[in-house]
Amino acid sequence: MNWEEFSAAVPELAELAETRLRKDELCLLGTLRKDGSPRISPCEIDFAAGRLFLGMMWRSRKALDLFRDPRIVVHSVPSDKTNPGGDVKLYGRAIDELEPDVRRAFQDAIRARIDWAPREPNHHVFSLDVESASYVRFGDDPTVLVWDGVRGLRSMPFPDVE
Repeated sequence: MNWEEFSAAVPELAELAETRLRKDELCLLGTLRKDGSPRISPCEIDFAAGRLFLGMMWRSRKALDLFRDPRIVVHSVPSDKTNPGGDVKLYGRAIDELEPDVRRAFQDAIRARIDWAPREPNHHVFSLDVESASYVRFGDDPTVLVWDGVRGLRSMPFPDVE
């Protein structure tokens, strides 16, 4: 489901994720290399047109990974070992956005955020089709939320770590 659908289905988790990702303006992106091994890369993130956008340089390794295998994980950038903003993980598939109106919405969003946008057609625009998600926060108010389309949203017990 696109970001708008995910936000409607699981607003409490989507709000935590969007707040964190908008604040950081960056995520860690997990893709699969040609040989099946994992690749992790930084990636800027934008929200517009009901989508969570991932813009990429033309023919970047992470973009080529996604053309081969669209499975993806988006992970928030930890601030430090205590990570007071919580850990967001979004799993799903990357959608190659080719429609001019959707690409324009991405360009408008990035221009509003950093006063610059890539020129067409020399960049890739993907959006995330969310299949499952989680949020974990440590500290005084530990929280574990997990969601998938089959079992729905669940609050999990925080594991005791001694």
